[in-house]
Amino acid sequence: MVGADTAWIIVATALVLFMTLPGLALFYGGLVRSRNVLSVFMHCYAIACLMSVLWLAFGYSIAFGSGTSGYWGGLDKMFLAGIDADTLAGTIPEVLFFAFQMTFAVITPALIVGAYVERVGFGFVLLFSGLWMLLCYAPVVHWIWGGGMLADGGIFGETGARDFAGGIVVHETAGLAALIIAVMLGARKEQSKPPHNPGYVMIGAAMLWVGWFGFNGGSQLAADGGAAMALTVTHISAAAASLSWALWEKVKFGKASLVGIVTGTIAGLASITPASGFVDPVTALCIGGVAGILCQEAVVLVRNTLKIDDTLDVFAVHGVGGIFGTIVIALVGQGTWVAQLGSLAIVGVFTTVVTIALVYIVKAITPLRVDEEIEQTGLDLAVHGERAYDTTS
Repeated sequence: MVGADTAWIIVATALVLFMTLPGLALFYGGLVRSRNVLSVFMHCYAIACLMSVLWLAFGYSIAFGSGTSGYWGGLDKMFLAGIDADTLAGTIPEVLFFAFQMTFAVITPALIVGAYVERVGFGFVLLFSGLWMLLCYAPVVHWIWGGGMLADGGIFGETGARDFAGGIVVHETAGLAALIIAVMLGARKEQSKPPHNPGYVMIGAAMLWVGWFGFNGGSQLAADGGAAMALTVTHISAAAASLSWALWEKVKFGKASLVGIVTGTIAGLASITPASGFVDPVTALCIGGVAGILCQEAVVLVRNTLKIDDTLDVFAVHGVGGIFGTIVIALVGQGTWVAQLGSLAIVGVFTTVVTIALVYIVKAITPLRVDEEIEQTGLDLAVHGERAYDTTS
């Protein structure tokens, strides 16, 4: 099965990169005003490039090095030292495992982009994202997937945290970081402008949906029935959440929107991610059905009750969805309550502390927010010297 496993993970790696480029870029880009769409594309693209280089240099080693402390993997695998085409990680080449995990390291800080679009400094985006991936994301990867302190045999005993594809590692960390940055950054001057291109939003969401098959199915790290089941439950949860979000919109507002139904898709995908290796299709149907309503109400809570301008609802959709899916694993008896809740708490506190510290450090080096004039005229032309749409041509 080595050849089949390798072939599948090569495909899965491409699918996960496809989630960020172009899926997430289009999904986020369509939700902002037309004067800021290129800045969103630039954020996603530049983050993908920078995280890839940093993952090669330090990130992979921190996450999957041979360190035995339980807290980080060490630096023995910097720049893939000692790894060549014949080195195996399980049944696949380790260099392929590196590449697959690299795409996760790309999309996780890219998810945070949605919290600060339309008002953030480009230098801050790059410096913060790079440091956050190395100092927050990579250590958490080691704790749960790299045999660290939250894995089996760690601080929770024989049965450690169960997180198949990133409910804690990806969605909780990115969601909490997004919420914290949104609070520290402050609200946009104009929050009432509608998405400039719902068509982009739908296309981006559709690309994310397809790419998520690699995200969850690939996390089996084998071409077998487990991968097939993970792919299937991922699809069912996404479909159910899309419908429940749209139905809940119809009940509350009298209309179901395109942006709403595709946001429900992402809620369903985020919620099934940690549980996709542990549940059957009927359970996935229930997860998605709940997620569409739960995450929509979380949007209302963050926006209207807490008055936090998490611009594109990163915490409400990704953070709440990932946390919900992680709890479901214990609910269906596939993980212990102590390990699931304890891991959520530990990672939550760690992410909060590291994110706050990094925001203060980075904004002392480069501005956190653009000035009011640039925010008003748009980041595309002021920061990047380009317009997305030339109405005179």
